[in-house]
Amino acid sequence: MIAQMRDIVAAELAPTATPDHPGGLAAALYAGRHVEFFNYGFADDGTRRPVTPDTLFNLGSLRKPFEATLVALGTLRGELRLDDRLQKYLPELGGDYVRRISVGELVSHTSGLLLPTDHPPWPNEQFSRAQFIGMLNAWTPPAGIAPGKQRIYSHAGYVLLQLVLENCYRTPIATLLEQRILGPLGMTATSLPERGKDNRAVMDAAWMRRVVQGYSDQGMAIGAPGNQQSYFDFPGTGQVFSSARDLATFVAACVDGRSLDPHLREALRMTQRETFRVDEKFGQGMAWETVRLPGVTVVDKPGGLNNTSGYLGLVPARRIGIVLLANRGEYPHEIARYKILPALARLVASHAG
Repeated sequence: MIAQMRDIVAAELAPTATPDHPGGLAAALYAGRHVEFFNYGFADDGTRRPVTPDTLFNLGSLRKPFEATLVALGTLRGELRLDDRLQKYLPELGGDYVRRISVGELVSHTSGLLLPTDHPPWPNEQFSRAQFIGMLNAWTPPAGIAPGKQRIYSHAGYVLLQLVLENCYRTPIATLLEQRILGPLGMTATSLPERGKDNRAVMDAAWMRRVVQGYSDQGMAIGAPGNQQSYFDFPGTGQVFSSARDLATFVAACVDGRSLDPHLREALRMTQRETFRVDEKFGQGMAWETVRLPGVTVVDKPGGLNNTSGYLGLVPARRIGIVLLANRGEYPHEIARYKILPALARLVASHAG
């Protein structure tokens, strides 16, 4: 069956990563306690360096499931509560609206917050921590918006969640991720590096040689390898970098974490559970999105910037997970949600029956 699964994945991915497309694609499939890798194109078109399972990509918003896992772990260990108001951890949040938001609303994108960094026209400036807190305190919602009453995707909400976690544990977010998730899972190629003066990730030379060059969907190089795009000018707000091999470990833990510490195993499951029903098809969990399709429920998280695209997709009922990492903007990751994962789930179901 693994050969059939590999054929399904390759048939869909190959047309999206031909020599006519900029950059390359690294993908990983986890199924039946087995991992398969798929590599296409170049990490750097200029040097013709090929993509491998160990090439390092900028994850964009694929970072969010990791921070959601920190929240879930904290609740399971009694260190924080989903109904805690944000002001408990950040007393400087005194604005009429923001002080009514809970940790659970922030992690599930139901806070109602929508800042200028969340939508076009994109700001040109960067914001200090003090400026960010000031924006939050001054923010007033449009009519009808209230904490917990709607799903509005907010990157700024997760930057705020980072500050909540750092203050809760008195520990930088990169250290929390390493100590609580990456280390226990054995994810040795995933990191949240600090941002240098040149706006690049601070990495040693050997690691930087594994990092992709990012491209627009039209093929224009954007930034240098390790480019740390962020609207926020304070520690921990840059980009997480990882490989398809490391993220295969993560999706395996999400759908099949039998050997994990019980708290971490349950935290990974907890983040996937739908907490807000958007409509008959879509729902929102803690960072993860739920998509109900005929015969299969997909739990996934897309992410991307103008020079990177990523996707994590799970079918928990069938213990299937997929990773897509592309070093170009606007990669058509929807093929995993609507074609690859449903086809794989049908194949597994037919063999199980």
